[in-house]
Order: sequence, then C-alpha cells, then structure tokens
Amino acid sequence: MFAPVRKWTFLVVICCLSTFASAQQVPQYSQFLQNQYMVNPASTGVYDFMNITVGGRLQWLGLENAPKTTYLYVAAPAEKWRNASMKRTFGTIKRGNKSVRHPRMRYGSLVHAFGANFVADQYGPFRQLKMMGTYALHLPITRDYNLSFGTSLGLSNRSFIPENAQVLSVLTNTGVFDQTYSAYQANQGAQNTMELEAGVYFHGKGGFLGVSMNQLTKDFVQFGNRDFNFDPRMHLFVTGGIELEVNRSLTITPAFLVKYVRPAPVAIEIMSQFEFQERYWFAASYRHKDAVVANIGMYVSNQFKLGYSFDLPITPIRNYSAGSHELVLTLMLGRDMSRARF
Repeated sequence: MFAPVRKWTFLVVICCLSTFASAQQVPQYSQFLQNQYMVNPASTGVYDFMNITVGGRLQWLGLENAPKTTYLYVAAPAEKWRNASMKRTFGTIKRGNKSVRHPRMRYGSLVHAFGANFVADQYGPFRQLKMMGTYALHLPITRDYNLSFGTSLGLSNRSFIPENAQVLSVLTNTGVFDQTYSAYQANQGAQNTMELEAGVYFHGKGGFLGVSMNQLTKDFVQFGNRDFNFDPRMHLFVTGGIELEVNRSLTITPAFLVKYVRPAPVAIEIMSQFEFQERYWFAASYRHKDAVVANIGMYVSNQFKLGYSFDLPITPIRNYSAGSHELVLTLMLGRDMSRARF
C-alpha cells in the first residue's frame, strides 16, 4: 500500500514541475519591485548610481530537482561607469542613523544607461545559462517624468540533464516507449540561442509603469546541438506601482506584475510594500492561484541593501514543499543623496 502511494505522490510532483516548465520558461522573481531590471531592460539606470546585485532563489524547497535560480547584474547611467565610487559611510552606521535612506529614482533629464546580467536557472532536467548586455535611453517628458526604452542582447545556453528526468511510462509501469526522452538522452550536447529582450518604462514622481518582452527571437538564431527542441517562447510582462506617502515615517507602494506566455493563462501578482523611515521595508504579495509571498529587507547602509522573500504555495504542491526562498544583496556605488525618490 505504501509503495503505490509514494509512486503516485511523486508522479503528482513531477507533473507540477512539468507544468511549471511548459508554462513558465523564465525565472520567477518575488522581489521584482526592488529589482525591476530583471523584468524590464528599460528600467536600467533609473537610479543615479551603479547597482550591483546578486541573488539566489530556491523554488519549492524540499522537492527533488525543483527550480533554482542564481543571478548577477550590474546597471548604471553611463557616467557612473566612469566614476562610480563608494563613500565610506558603511563603516559608520549606528543604530537609529537617520542618514541611511531609500535610493531615489532619477528623472527629468536625458540619460544613457548600460547594464549586464548573468542568470543560471535550472528546473527539473533542464538548465539554462544566460548572459546579456543592456542599453536604455531615458527621455524626459517633463521635469517630473521620464519615458525610457531599453533592449538586452545576449546568448543562452540550454542543456538537458538525463539523470534528473522522470519518464511517466517508467513511473506508471506501462512500458510505453517515450520517443522524446530517448531523443534527448541520445543528444546531450547543449544548444545555444541568441536572446533579445525589449521594454518601455514610464517613471517619475509618484510611480512607474512598464511593459517588456523577452525571448523575442525564440530559437530562430541557434547553434550547437540542433536536435533538441527547447521551444523558447516570448513572454510578456507588465509592471506598475504608485507611491503613497502616509507620513514622514511610512510610505506604502501598491504594485502589480502581470505575465503572459502562450498558451498558459495570464499570471497576475499584486503586492503592497510598506517602507518605514526610508530604511526598512515589508511587502506582502498574492500570486494568483500560486502563492502568497512575504518580503522583508533593509538598507544596511547607503551602499548596501539586503532583501529576503518567502513564498508559501497555495496549490497542492504545498503538501510536499517547504515553500520558496529568495535572498538578494545589492551594492550601490556613487549614490547622489539629493535625488527625490520617484
């Protein structure tokens, strides 16, 4: 009795992972409000400093071969690539230091910005390594608002890991020959494809709104192993948020993220971030039919910030997982402390 139960439980988990792989080919980011560059290349350089961020995410902790993501990115206005520096305030932070403040967006001027990122993403038997460079142009509409255009270009390396694959015919003991699995197993070389992303980002005093798409070239430009069909599909992202200053110590930022990839249904995430004394933040999110998310963080100094998020699944997979965890560390070089927040 116990063995069949274990087998079917494992089968359910594998089906969940397979559904995730087919419906969402790009990493999930719970801290998208703090790291908008990972969602929209047009947001590159919206802050008047060099942003160096490293993050790691463990999805559905406790499940074997569950998705996991590591990323590193650098983004800055053009002038900060030449003279970014770190003022020695990080060594003098004391309890209750009022000089540690939320970084502030740059708007009302023409800005050229550049960025670069590296992402390592693995889900089930599939692994993707991606490296991209980014350019963004920020055009002033008024003194208080900018309209930005951005694009990222790079390469993706996708590979198949046979030892992580589970074939339904084996799990269910049907003995059915799986041609797809056999083809993948016989051709284990990696496939390289060109990656293209593009976005538009409106931001200024009080909020932001962005639209972006990635995997625009799908697998039209590829080299390496051509026997694989990873079928990369275009993803659409829409983000937005508005800042509401309750008083001098509390600011609330409602925000949303909408994702769509054909033929999966539209994915919607809504959140509210509560920022205290321009230094500490707590955010609560609801990802429709997927998870509830808690996010906490702080500006350790005017050069460092640290964020952590926990996703609690609301799907049946919660019975087999300890949730998802994401940790992000950011270094901010060359900050201009006189800028307004939005």
